[in-house]
Amino acid sequence: MRTTTTQGSARKATNVTLGETLLAEAKSLKINISQAAEAGLARAVAERRAELWLAENREALDSSNAYVEANGLPLARYRGF
Repeated sequence: MRTTTTQGSARKATNVTLGETLLAEAKSLKINISQAAEAGLARAVAERRAELWLAENREALDSSNAYVEANGLPLARYRGF
């Protein structure tokens, strides 16, 4: 596989399998397959990272929410709205 550098980011060639119909439609619409795949993968990575962060921090978030439910916001009396 070859590696290239574009806009300061190293890139690596890879193989992916795509549905024939989807690929044909994308080509007919002149969609850059590599850019679209990379954008989709970046979105999937961001979503998964967010899911993992929430799972890792669930206990702290639940604890904080329980405190606010029981006691209100700590500085609520200073709110101007």
